Amino acid sequence: MQPMRYSAAMSQASIFTLGLVQMACDEQLDANLSRALEWMGQAVASGATLVCLPELFRSRYFCQREDAALFDLAETIPGPTTQAVGAFCAKHRVTAIASVFEKRAPGLYHNTAVIIGPAGTILGLYRKMHIPDDPRYFEKFYFTPGDLGFRAFDTAVGRVGTLICWDQWYPEGARLTALQGAMLLFYPTAIGWLPEDKAEYGPKQQDAWRTIQRSHAIANGVFVAAANRVGWEPGEELGQGIEFWGSSFICGPDGDILADAPSDKETVLLAEIDFARVERFRRGWPFLRDRRVDAYGGIVQRYGDMASEAGAPTKSP
Repeated sequence: MQPMRYSAAMSQASIFTLGLVQMACDEQLDANLSRALEWMGQAVASGATLVCLPELFRSRYFCQREDAALFDLAETIPGPTTQAVGAFCAKHRVTAIASVFEKRAPGLYHNTAVIIGPAGTILGLYRKMHIPDDPRYFEKFYFTPGDLGFRAFDTAVGRVGTLICWDQWYPEGARLTALQGAMLLFYPTAIGWLPEDKAEYGPKQQDAWRTIQRSHAIANGVFVAAANRVGWEPGEELGQGIEFWGSSFICGPDGDILADAPSDKETVLLAEIDFARVERFRRGWPFLRDRRVDAYGGIVQRYGDMASEAGAPTKSP
C-alpha cells in the first residue's frame, strides 16, 4: 500500500514531512507494538522525520468497561513502549509521539503522550488533562487528570505541542499550547461510533470532530494533526463495541486539509509542513495580536455567575 501524500511548495528550509499512523489494534500487545513500528517504518521510508501514533495504540481500547484487572496493561515511563519506539527513533534519526497507559506509581495512572527525539531519548511528557466519562469511554476509572499543564516541546523540526483525544474539544488547551510557541498541535486519538448511535448521529459527530480541530488551527494560526485508530473493537456484551472511524487528518493554519485518511482502513498519512506558513497566516489574521488579555479573567470560572469576581464588567443596579 502506498502512503497518501500532499506536496507543498518548498519555500524555506523549515519544511519537513510529517507522518501519522492510522492503525487497528487487537488484544496482542506485542503484535500491536510491532505493527506500529512497521507503519512508522513506512512513514520514514516515505521521508517522514516526525511521526505520531494513535492514542493507546498498544492495546485495544480497554476503557469500554470498568475492570480493575486492566490496570495491568499500564507500564512505566521509561518502559517497553518508549524503549522500542526510542530504539526506532535512534536508528532512523526521527522524532516520534507515542501514547502510553502510564503507571506512575501503584494506584496512580495517566494517559500520556511521550515525545521521543532522534537520539532515542525522551524529550518530554504530556499527561491528558481532560478525562471523559461516557458510555464505553469510562476513562475516569483509569486515568488521573494530567498535572503537567499544557506544554510545547523543542524538537529537531521545530516547536510542537501534543494533547490527547478528549482534549481536542477544548479551545483553552489548544490556545495555551500555542501560546508556548507550538506551531503544530498533535491529537493522538481513539474516537468512533457506537453502533446504536451511528445511523442518526454518526455524520454529525464526525463532522463536529473535524470542525473543532480545524478551528483550533485557524484560531491559533498553527498546524493540527489528528491520528486516530480504525476498525471495530467489541465491547463486553454482544452487539456492543466501538467502530473507530479513522479519518486521521492534517490541516494548515488556515484550516485547509493537507491530507486525510479513509474511515475504514489502516494507512500512513503524509504531508509536508512548512512552518513559514504560520508567520504568513498570523500576519494576515493577527488573532494573537488582538487578544484582550485584560478582559478574560472570567475564563477561569466554572460559569458566568462568577464573572464579576474575575474582574469582568458588571451592570449598574
